[in-house]
Amino acid sequence: MVKEAVLNAKAQEIELIAEDMKNSATIVVVDYLGLTVEEVTDYRKQLREAGVQMKVVKNTMLRRAAEKAGIEVPEDLFKGPSAIVFSDDVVNPAKISANFAKDNETLEIRGGIVEGQAASKEMIEQVAKMPGREELLSMLLSVLQAPMRNVASVLSQANPAQQMVYALNGVIDQKGAA
Repeated sequence: MVKEAVLNAKAQEIELIAEDMKNSATIVVVDYLGLTVEEVTDYRKQLREAGVQMKVVKNTMLRRAAEKAGIEVPEDLFKGPSAIVFSDDVVNPAKISANFAKDNETLEIRGGIVEGQAASKEMIEQVAKMPGREELLSMLLSVLQAPMRNVASVLSQANPAQQMVYALNGVIDQKGAA
C-alpha cells in the first residue's frame, strides 16, 4: 500500500512537470552543485522577481516528464544534479541563468528546451543575448512614436508666424545691444 501511494505521488509529480514543460517557452537545465546556500537563494530571488520558476527534480522524473510532454531531449541533458528553470517568457530564464553563471562559475548551464525543441548550451547562451520582452516593447513603442514625433518637429519648424517672432526678437536684441 505504501509503495502504491509513493508511485501515485511520483506519477502526479511527473504529470505536473510535464505540464510545466508543455506550457513553458524556455526551459534551462542547470547544474547547481557547488553553489552555497546564499548563492542559491540569490539565484532563486532573481528568478522569482522575473516571474521565472526553478525546480530541483530527479533526472528520471525529468526524462519521463519530457517523454510525456512529447519533447525529445539528448541523453546527457539530464545527468548529474539537475534543476530546471522555466517560464512562458522565451528570454528571461536563459538571460538570468547566463548572467548568474558569469558571476558564479559553479553554476553550469547544460542546455535546455526552447519552444519544445532541445537546445544546446550554446543555443541557450544565444537566447540569453536576445532583448527581453520589456526591451522589445520599448523598441516597438519608439518605432511607433517616431512618425508622430517627426511630424510635430516639422510642423513646429514650418510655422511662419513663429519664425517671424524669432526674427523680430533677433532684431530687437540687435537694436537693444547697439
